[in-house]
This record gives sequence, C-alpha cells and structure tokens, in this order.
Amino acid sequence: MKIGIIQQTCSDNIESNKQKLAKNIRIAAQKGAELIVLQELHNSLYFCQTENVELCSLAEPIPGPSTDFYGALAKELNIVIVTSLFERRAPGLYHNTAVVIERDGSIAGKYRKMHIPDDPAYYEKFYFTPGDLGFHPIDTSIGRLGVQVCWDQWYPEGARLMALQGAELLIYPTAIGYESSDTPEEQERQREAWTTVQRGHAVANGLPVIAVNRTGHEPDPSGQTNGIQFWGSSFICGPQGEFLYRAPKDEEIVEVIEVNMQRCENVRRWWPFLRDRRIEEFSPLTRRFID
Repeated sequence: MKIGIIQQTCSDNIESNKQKLAKNIRIAAQKGAELIVLQELHNSLYFCQTENVELCSLAEPIPGPSTDFYGALAKELNIVIVTSLFERRAPGLYHNTAVVIERDGSIAGKYRKMHIPDDPAYYEKFYFTPGDLGFHPIDTSIGRLGVQVCWDQWYPEGARLMALQGAELLIYPTAIGYESSDTPEEQERQREAWTTVQRGHAVANGLPVIAVNRTGHEPDPSGQTNGIQFWGSSFICGPQGEFLYRAPKDEEIVEVIEVNMQRCENVRRWWPFLRDRRIEEFSPLTRRFID
C-alpha cells in the first residue's frame, strides 16, 4: 500500500490552509498515494493555546463544508483521505474528530478523540467533549483503518482494541510541540518519547503506524507563553517498529511511502502476541488504579 503523509505549517487563513493542503494532496496522489493522512486540526491554527468561546465558531458539522471539500478531492484523485476536523455537534457540544473520506468522496466513518488533554497551551478540555464512538476501526476500499487522534497515541489500550477488531494500520493525526521554557535536552526527550511509544504500539500489535504532526511555530494569542514550536517528525514505521520514513522536525514535507502489507501479516505469524495474551487475567485493567 502506498501511503502519503503531509506535514505542513498552518496560518490564520482557513481557506489558504485548505488550498495549500489540496495542492499537497494532489502532489501525493501524483506520486501514487492510495491513502493520504493529514495532521490534526489542519484547517486552522492550533486554537487551543487559549480559552476563548469565540473560537468555537471555527467548528462545523459533519457532513459539512470540509467533508465536501476533501470529499471532492478524494473523488477526483481516487484516493482515501484521513482528515481531522473541529466538529460542531450542537451548540456548546464539540468534538475533535477524524473523518475518513472514501475514494468516491463519501464519508467512510469518523472517530472522535477519546483522551482530551488539559495542559498549558493545550486547553483542549475547554473545547472538546471526549469521544463517545469508542475505539473501532473504519472500513475502506483499501483496508481497515485504526484511526485515533494525538493524545490517544500515548495509550496502549486504544491501539490494542483497534488491533483486536482487525485494524490493518494504526493512524494518528497529531499536533504536538515543544514548551519553550524546557531545556533542549528535555525537549528532545519528549520528542523521542512520543516516537518511541507509538513504535511500541506497532511492535505490540504487529501493525504499521502512521503519525502525522504539524511543523512550524504558532504564537500564543494571549502572550502568556512563547507559543508552540511544533516538532514535526511525522513518521511511518513497520510492524516491528522499524522506520520506513521519518520527517525532519522543522520542514514541510509531502512523502509517499510503500508499506508491504504481506510482511505485516508475516510478522504477526512470527510474533503471535494476540494468540498468547492471558485475557482471563486482564480484568483489573478496567480499574483506574489498583490499591
């Protein structure tokens, strides 16, 4: 399977961001991509750096203008696209939602981000209601996609649940970067931890992982922090955690990488983790903490 990833900067002009993405989607399709994965909340700046009710106006329904826009591209180019949108479900009820667009432009399915962070410059709990659709893969013409979003990528349970339902790929649209007050050494530890935990999901489940992050600096509108320097480093790794491609930290990229799906099948035969799981002993995992 040929997979395209687009790592780019974003501006405060939504239409400009969408047209830039459209251009890059076409480039990836011309390179042979069958599946193209976009970064988290790609239509706009990462607006969660502050708590501002006016920014809720950025949200839109699904289906809506963006699914129409990316659906038209998917149909034109005969590709599957994984998008990431600010979903307006009702007044005061919003989600951070990944939408998978099928080759014919229709919506194959959606996933609402389950784990919602609340940290300095990442005030997502102010905007997003935790997902209520569960961890379920989305079936498409190119395979069964285990799509999650950003903070979800740190938790092994979601990846496992996707694998247990037959996901063939684990996909994570992402927006993550450095806190400017951290030392360069700490910043690098965080970036490598982000990469390592996801490669671990690949190994533990015998599945490729596609993680697509933003790049570039986005200022804090409040001026309380120095903003976020998104660390890029988007990557695709194989079922043993091996890098098939890793992007630079600070460059925009459009890359198409071929993943050998038969080899993924073989790895799961060599390392049959699902076979050997002691599921009868795992019930304590449903508890918050074991005293």
